[in-house]
Amino acid sequence: MYSDKVLDHFRNPRNMGEIPDADGVGTVGNPVCGDMMTIYIKVKDNRIADIKFKTFGCGAAIATSSMTTELAKGKTIEEAMKITREDVARDLGGLPPVKMHCSNLAADALHAAIKNYLEKGGKK
Repeated sequence: MYSDKVLDHFRNPRNMGEIPDADGVGTVGNPVCGDMMTIYIKVKDNRIADIKFKTFGCGAAIATSSMTTELAKGKTIEEAMKITREDVARDLGGLPPVKMHCSNLAADALHAAIKNYLEKGGKK
């Protein structure tokens, strides 16, 4: 059973879409369940000024992507790198054990976008 917060983020996802001129892009997927997530970030003064996501997957995958973007927005790069799957699941009011891998993907996509940004030079 999903929490009310998971259902809300699934029905009303925050920060959905693309950032065409993103400073960092991270894409991850899980071949077992078929979920694919891409997170786009814009960085200004070492903070995530804007963040968007595109997710192909189940309701939990969409909800965790939405929550991850909410958690990361406005944070410094260093703070955003510390966001874990446990943080995402906790802030959603919990996830069924069989869906915990979805929150792992969302955190991984965020970290991949930050790493992509840093590999490009990381100065904005």
